[in-house]
Amino acid sequence: MSPAGETGTSSTPPRANAPADGASKIESTPNSRGAAVVSENIGLVGVQVKEVRPWIQRDIEQAKQCKADAMLQALLQRASCAPETKQPELLQRCLKAVLPVCNGQVSAGGIDSSGVETALKKYIRPGVENKFYGPFIEATNIALACLEEIRVDGMGAPVPTVDMICQQNDMPMYQTHQTETSLRKPDLVLLPLNSACAPFEDEKSGKKGKRKGKWKGKQNDAEKDNVKDDKKDDQKRKAHMVKNAMEKPPAPIPWKDVLACIEFKRKTPGRTKGINPPPASYTVTDYAPTKPEYLPVDHLKVRVRPPGPSQTPATQPASDTALLSSDLTAARPSKGRSSSKRKATDTLESAAKKTRTNTDEPDVTVQTGLYAAEMFAANLAVNYLINLIVVDDVIWIWYYDRQGTIQSSGINFLQDLPRFMVLLYALQRFKVEDWGRNKHFLPVQVEGNQCHEFKIKDEKLGEVDLLLHTSHDERVTHYGLQGRATNVVPVTSAALAKKYGNFQDGMVAKIFWGEADRTSEPEILKRVEEIAKVHATVQDHIPQLLWHHTFTNPTSAIREALGVPDPTTGSRVLYILVFRKLKPITELQGKELFDVWYQCILCHITLWKEGVYHRDVSPGNLMWYWKDGKLIGVLNDYDLSSLANDPGPRGNERTGTVPFMALDLLTAKAQRGEVKHIYRHDLESFMWVFAWISLRYENGALLPAESRPLDDWVTLDAVACRKEKLDFLDVLEDFKPSHMESLIWRFIVSCFDVLDTEAFNRRKRQRKSLIKADGSDGQTNEEEPVSDMYDLLGKFTGTMPWVKLSNYSPSQ
Repeated sequence: MSPAGETGTSSTPPRANAPADGASKIESTPNSRGAAVVSENIGLVGVQVKEVRPWIQRDIEQAKQCKADAMLQALLQRASCAPETKQPELLQRCLKAVLPVCNGQVSAGGIDSSGVETALKKYIRPGVENKFYGPFIEATNIALACLEEIRVDGMGAPVPTVDMICQQNDMPMYQTHQTETSLRKPDLVLLPLNSACAPFEDEKSGKKGKRKGKWKGKQNDAEKDNVKDDKKDDQKRKAHMVKNAMEKPPAPIPWKDVLACIEFKRKTPGRTKGINPPPASYTVTDYAPTKPEYLPVDHLKVRVRPPGPSQTPATQPASDTALLSSDLTAARPSKGRSSSKRKATDTLESAAKKTRTNTDEPDVTVQTGLYAAEMFAANLAVNYLINLIVVDDVIWIWYYDRQGTIQSSGINFLQDLPRFMVLLYALQRFKVEDWGRNKHFLPVQVEGNQCHEFKIKDEKLGEVDLLLHTSHDERVTHYGLQGRATNVVPVTSAALAKKYGNFQDGMVAKIFWGEADRTSEPEILKRVEEIAKVHATVQDHIPQLLWHHTFTNPTSAIREALGVPDPTTGSRVLYILVFRKLKPITELQGKELFDVWYQCILCHITLWKEGVYHRDVSPGNLMWYWKDGKLIGVLNDYDLSSLANDPGPRGNERTGTVPFMALDLLTAKAQRGEVKHIYRHDLESFMWVFAWISLRYENGALLPAESRPLDDWVTLDAVACRKEKLDFLDVLEDFKPSHMESLIWRFIVSCFDVLDTEAFNRRKRQRKSLIKADGSDGQTNEEEPVSDMYDLLGKFTGTMPWVKLSNYSPSQ
């Protein structure tokens, strides 16, 4: 669990998911089971929200692909009366059913579907990007009103508690992520009617300040008086459609209300050439592939050849499109881009080359991915999200969950309007949970604060009640698209308090998406607790797991339905674990920091010797608490750990948090899974952690950005970070901060001196072996006896600064 003192996200190496054919490829890690298992708590390493674009781009570049019809079928299935029962003819039935809407033959509440054609004819007129929002919104909302009248056997009815509508935004939307605030500007949003109307109603009534969510409430309550409410809502919807839906909202829309974002791009501002007008009438036809069929990153830029060595790139003025759609918070791209190799036949250029053309505006695919990150962060334990990208007359459906991203093939919504209507028809029938909201975590207000309530039957405890304090300042959130997406939230529970009593510091719930085929953290902790019973160095130095639950909702299910290759590779399931609350090690400094840190080292080596391999040593995973007037260090977080008796090889997986990983694990070779992760790598991570905390914190507080070093490490990929760390070691003497005690500084220098000596000796041995080798590369699969582990640790503990700190440690 990560401390709340620093806001950001950890540096995540390129994922190991192999993309579908035709997409950019990043090599998989041998023996890795799915996505790269890397720490990524936002509260860990001080990255500002505006600097996360490289991670989002890496995830987007590896999006899987599926056919549009497969995606439509899956969405219809989800919105059907029997989501668990396969209905293979659903898409064809719905395509036929929506034809009257497409052909202007349906009226609903005074709204005629012929208006769809009128709006689409406006859409193809020349103009800059934002001139197309109004016609698209008009066509969409007219269609939604008329689609309510369409009945298809097996399909659910429109959901009044959601009452989806398309709304222009193109205005800044803000969200606080612990201590950082993000700013995004999606062009259009899909959201509940009440949420769309709220900013305009507040302006009219003179209300100011934060407003609470405008959802209608629980579905059962809303169904008590359907006739009366429906008539009132029809009038409200029509009034909003006519004007306000096509206006920028007078106040920011809360991210928690957004169901989906729609982002627009024009291949050329004002372009109409090549966009054919809608046909006179529509029939059901086979899917016609678009060009491109799938939307690669920087599709709109690949036509522009980068200037040669002798060419001077022309300065390009910002177009209206760029100004309106740019990601206002995106910082300049970091020099740490994906270092992974791509095949020469891949359709995507390298990120480094592509971003030279316009570094200020992210690609539309990345931009929409950033919106998805905001949507994930705005709600608790979100299962998945859907966004839409529109380029000229083609729309792509993007599906995001913690296993990865999937994009459908494009749909030409002018020439193939029935398929676009089917998309709207399905989404209109989505309940809140069908949009990916987690139905198990119910938002509630407690003393004016936003919380979430979770209740479940437990075999041993009966009903377990958790009240998650999600608006608490100490909540640790995650910002990103895929991976574990760990959230740590203060929690109270009558059932757990009854069993364990009240803890002085309280309890926390850890909510995360673990890989389905890895040994789960509760299972690993069970083994850790057994070891603690016989080893004093482990007893009291491990987290106290109070309760846990695993949800049975694997992310692989949608991939199986869509026909995505290797659907179970990297599949994730949601876990919730409740622990006794601990304090972050970053609150400590000097001798107290050393004492807690050393206790964690002793716990770690004992666990490793007993077959529990932690493999993710980072500041967020070293904690402490008070006991009998002493500081007790805790080695925390075992969701990336493995057991010696796990089936299949584990040592070559890329685990760790990049800024703290051993130098040997940051090479390109290691990132390909060709270097075994052994004990000395974790011990080296402990050294990087101590230096990191000591250089960046004073009296438990994170130093101001201008006063703290090493920020760049968290924005780099593994190989680039290794180079930065080597440079740091070359000029280590330049980094001594004024606030640091002399003994602590000498201790840090001595630790890195031992590391440097050990690395030099290994290189010498390896080169001697290489010289002597006859017909081989001199390489061996490095093994590490327990005696070597203790010998290595002894080289550190035997240094004079270590001895002095040990002798004067407060808890000795």
